[in-house]
Amino acid sequence: MPEGDTIYKTAAALRTALVGKPSSVTLAPWNCDILPGDGCAVEEVRNKGKHIEIVWDDGVALHTHMRMTGSWHLYRPGEKWRKAENKARFVIETEDWVAVCFSAPVVDTYRDDGWRRHPFAGQLGPDLCDPRTNLHECARRVLAYHDPEATIAEVLLDQRVMCGIGNVFRCEILWATEVSPRARVGSLAESTAIEIVETAARLLRANLKNAGRVTVPGVPGGVAVYGRNGKSCLRCKGVVQVRRDGEHARILYWCPQCQKRHVPRPRADDSDPIVRMIDSHPVASDFLRDLAQYRPLTLDHDGAVIDPDELAG
Repeated sequence: MPEGDTIYKTAAALRTALVGKPSSVTLAPWNCDILPGDGCAVEEVRNKGKHIEIVWDDGVALHTHMRMTGSWHLYRPGEKWRKAENKARFVIETEDWVAVCFSAPVVDTYRDDGWRRHPFAGQLGPDLCDPRTNLHECARRVLAYHDPEATIAEVLLDQRVMCGIGNVFRCEILWATEVSPRARVGSLAESTAIEIVETAARLLRANLKNAGRVTVPGVPGGVAVYGRNGKSCLRCKGVVQVRRDGEHARILYWCPQCQKRHVPRPRADDSDPIVRMIDSHPVASDFLRDLAQYRPLTLDHDGAVIDPDELAG
């Protein structure tokens, strides 16, 4: 999945290949009813979060949003494409390059001077890859999130708060700050929100010039928790766990042993699944206490106990 650093590097490559050169659009989806004139030159390539915009000198702008599946490729004329042709959404050709947008869910065009009328105008937060971004403003937007019960794991992926964080960086940022992914944004201290945002900006910007994605230098794979389910935590030697999280059930990796900052307390009412699953008889408490001495209890997001043997499998 492309994240802010990937989009930044993609835009830089497109800028180098296309800007100032006459071009022609040889493939566009049906909804792009405005297209640049044949031979018009690309004037600008802009990026923000997971969005890329290409603007021609006749005022036509192309907007693409990568989401989970999209990507831009650059090829020399006649070079074989690395993806199937039927996955191409938009193709721009110059004398020296062929730029192909594959599988982007959002591809549309508009007049650049009509950007204020574009449906995405004003809905994106500040771009963390941009060194001019006010990080304290980003922290304020986290703390002022419309749903204070939302988890920080959900909020980090909301591009309306700030742009550039995808699933890999979400997991790595929370690990680096030792914050529980279940922490409610309404419970965060201002200093914690600032720390999270500053860590996010540092990790994203450190990867703008790297070919790969590295959050922990010198470690095989370059990451602390993402994709390391069942392996030892680099910091505390606990076991990295994985679960699906949030409205879109994105995979989340974290270490429950050391990511304990702002872990939410269980609600003391019958609606809490953890409360419901514990029998009131004293024997039940003794059983759980004895069990915890030998093998830790792992709960999923619904509060049900996960068998460690299932995790290992």
